Amino acid sequence: MKLLETILNVFRIPDLRRRLLFTVGLLAVYRVGAHIPTPGVDPAALERFFERNAGTFFGFMDLFSGGQFRKLTIFALGIMPYITASIILQLLTVVIPTLEKLQKEGELGRRKITQWTRYLTVGLSAVQSFGIALTLMKSPGNFVLDPGWRFIIMTMITLTTGTAFIMWLGEQITERGIGNGMSLIIFAGIVINLPNAIFNLWQNVAITKQWSVLTLLFLLVLMVVVVAFVVLVERGERRIPVQYAKRVVGRRMMGGQSTHLPMKVNAGGVIPVIFASSLLTFPQTLGAVEFVRNNKYLNGLLSAIRYDEPLYVLLYITGIVLFAFFYVSIIFNPTEVADNMRKYGGFIPGIRPGKRTAEHMNEILTKITLVGGLYLALLSVIPDFMIGGIRLHHLPLVGNFFDRTISRQILEGLNVNFYFGGTSLLIVVGVAMDTVNQIEAQLIMRHYDGFTPKSGRIRGRRSTF
Repeated sequence: MKLLETILNVFRIPDLRRRLLFTVGLLAVYRVGAHIPTPGVDPAALERFFERNAGTFFGFMDLFSGGQFRKLTIFALGIMPYITASIILQLLTVVIPTLEKLQKEGELGRRKITQWTRYLTVGLSAVQSFGIALTLMKSPGNFVLDPGWRFIIMTMITLTTGTAFIMWLGEQITERGIGNGMSLIIFAGIVINLPNAIFNLWQNVAITKQWSVLTLLFLLVLMVVVVAFVVLVERGERRIPVQYAKRVVGRRMMGGQSTHLPMKVNAGGVIPVIFASSLLTFPQTLGAVEFVRNNKYLNGLLSAIRYDEPLYVLLYITGIVLFAFFYVSIIFNPTEVADNMRKYGGFIPGIRPGKRTAEHMNEILTKITLVGGLYLALLSVIPDFMIGGIRLHHLPLVGNFFDRTISRQILEGLNVNFYFGGTSLLIVVGVAMDTVNQIEAQLIMRHYDGFTPKSGRIRGRRSTF
């Protein structure tokens, strides 16, 4: 009853109701674009191509476009060019002093970087759409109905405009709606396939009878446990106590308060998984090139790091952990934080200000980043193991031993269409938590109870629409 009352309170607040309906309306507009194909393309031929290349860069792009890339709709590029542009500018901030200075200028600097991100997004979209059009024309699958420069120009205009429009939708949702617009667009593209996933579960149990009821229950319990584990870790943080010394400013006594510096366990979010996934999909994409495919050594190497192979999993886990450290080192600078803390009279109890404080924070950051990287790796490989198994029998020398001693379901998987993969699960849970937190903050600000038991200090009042 309390949850129902809280949901009703959301619609009793005019401003919050307006924001929520505005967000839902723009997401509906985004989904309409999923049914508008790019002119001059055979969608059936593209569908067959993506079924054969699920583990390549094309399959990775299809995830972030919500399945629109395989249909080559007007929103086929999705929000991926914007994510790429944001990551590029974030990385350049470390090496370009101008960007670093802009980042420290507050709201004005943030707007300037956002403007440059838009320009870079349009540029990347134009380049990617040109490459897609050229690839479709030269591929042997007869994807293009009327090849030529007119098709290339039309594809570039259509896909670039579609990405720019999605970017505008995301910014409007962030400014006038609820939640982060870009994240919600990715969220909508992922969860739209939930009915198909439920139907597949029902089909495997009741129609084809490939699974028993016990297998279905095990899968559902595993999904609940994984989601609960994600929520637990995403909320987890290490709080470093900080004490501010008292000082006299004019006639007033300032400072003397105790606070804490929060360090999230998973500070990098889904970015390390994206980096590692995209890096490993490029070799598989090169496997479509005729020269690479016909070369015995290159083809053998690509087969060894093919999706779900043991070497691929090892490189995937290693890449996630390394990129977790790399990304956290960019977004958090212990030396800078320690200097700012010392300027305002802050210190960590028992730790000398300055260099020793920076070293102390760096030690803590290293430990929790390692835990966060291993958490991301574990979360990413669990769905892959459910679908394709561990495949230890593909290892040289010891493969026959594993083949004789380990169950086929462990080696080759349950062939389960695990609805949320590692990347998509992090996005869905993270976006849902962030959106609920924003709605809850709006409710508490207006003296309503929130969704969680400890959120509301003042009892929710009753009112009419």
